[in-house]
Amino acid sequence: TFFSINEADGPPLPPLRRYVPEWLQGTLLRNGPGLFNLGATEYNHWFDGMALIHSFTFKDGEVYYRSKFLRSDTFKKNTQANKIVVSEFGTMIYPDPCKNIFSKAFSYLLAAIPDFTDNNLINIIRYGEDYYASSEVNYINQIDPMTLDVIVKMNYRNHIALNMATAHPHYDDEGNTYNMGTALMRFGMPNYVIFKVPVNASDKEHKKPALRKVKQVCNIPFRSTLFPSYFHSFGMTENYIIFVEQPFKLDIVRLATAIFRSVNWASCLKYDKEDITLIHLVDKKTGKAVSTKFYTDALVVFHHINAYEDDGHVVFDMITYKDGNLYEMFYLANLRKETQEFIESNKVNISPPISQRFVLPLTVDKDTPNGTNLVRLKDTTAKVVMQRDGSLYCLPETIFEGLELPGMNYKFNGKKYRYFYGSRVEWTPHPNKIGKVDIVTRKYTEWTEEDCYPSEPVFVASPGAVEEDDGVILTSVVSLNPKKSPFMLVLNAKTFEEIARASIDASIHVDLHGHFIPTQSTN
Repeated sequence: TFFSINEADGPPLPPLRRYVPEWLQGTLLRNGPGLFNLGATEYNHWFDGMALIHSFTFKDGEVYYRSKFLRSDTFKKNTQANKIVVSEFGTMIYPDPCKNIFSKAFSYLLAAIPDFTDNNLINIIRYGEDYYASSEVNYINQIDPMTLDVIVKMNYRNHIALNMATAHPHYDDEGNTYNMGTALMRFGMPNYVIFKVPVNASDKEHKKPALRKVKQVCNIPFRSTLFPSYFHSFGMTENYIIFVEQPFKLDIVRLATAIFRSVNWASCLKYDKEDITLIHLVDKKTGKAVSTKFYTDALVVFHHINAYEDDGHVVFDMITYKDGNLYEMFYLANLRKETQEFIESNKVNISPPISQRFVLPLTVDKDTPNGTNLVRLKDTTAKVVMQRDGSLYCLPETIFEGLELPGMNYKFNGKKYRYFYGSRVEWTPHPNKIGKVDIVTRKYTEWTEEDCYPSEPVFVASPGAVEEDDGVILTSVVSLNPKKSPFMLVLNAKTFEEIARASIDASIHVDLHGHFIPTQSTN
């Protein structure tokens, strides 16, 4: 049985269609942009829209839906003014010329790095037992996962020296959260920061911030002080953190002066195709980086898939690009093009996503002859070649081409695994397929339906599951066909056959990322 709740406090609708497994108990929270116009003003970029959180609660074979715009300070300021008054990634709002621009200029220069929006539209993350709407800035908003109300706005800076942090943390088997951020010039020497929030960080009344117990694991100095690497995610095994310092760089001076140059923050990212990509390996327990220099060719990565240790090696998989143009594709003017025009204008300029495997040997004999491949694993063609200066040049193995927004059975995070899931990318304005990749056999399985556009697939394991793909895939599906209602789709993760779907009598937007909270965690 299925129910839908259009508004946070609305009544349930009559039962809809088919059944989900009764063992599926919990809430899937999804986050993404949902409002692009305020009054006569409009955002430029899809990643700028006001955060809209969706909630799908599975209980005793029934599904309940609700949604609510994140009541961030940014949302309140914009709606009160009935126009966009807070700058976002691709939309810069300039000072009112009637106000004291000299005072504003002084405050910007004094801070060096501008104050960011708290429109946290990328993901839902957990610290301790608390849940937060998150993006990639210093602000996060704690939310009630049941009502979707904002509990409190948090600032990383009040607890650890950070200007930005990822919206893709990792959780170890004990429930501790690991994340990465960037500390810029306001906090002394600029560096990348790896930090940990313990599982017991929340107090019983949830009145004290979980971040009060944050612990710094490691600092990694920038390779270039004024051009730090942009990163969206990182890898983690049982004992190591993998940080890829890519040549997709943030221009700090341009960022600090963007408002005076009349440019947006998105334009502060630049890709240097002539540079190399450094791979940092950090011991989680000691906080020390492995001294070996690992590097590969220039690439851009947004999403890591998984990482694990195998017979003296660290293996990590991620989705890479040969250029940094992906963000350009999501300007609204671009997305509104007709399909064929969209394909023609983007296919040449933007490279496809490639799932690649990299392997790093943990033990390196410095006397190894130049040109020797140090990878001893038999189940991969990835190589690591000794260079004359003692550095190691990494050559990846290609696993699959054309999949993004990867997900997996998170019980296998940091462990050797076989399957991952994702959204198929085939040069259309909207991904219309989700797929499953078997890394061992390279078999690819997909789900698609005419006029349907599924979100990032989320895996939920069956109770007591032993096999890695024993469970279901959850994805919210929207349609450009006004006669077809959006729906929550439940697939058999083994076969990708449909188990059930719940039609939703509400407007649903394409979203970005989400988090499944088992019922016992929401009590």
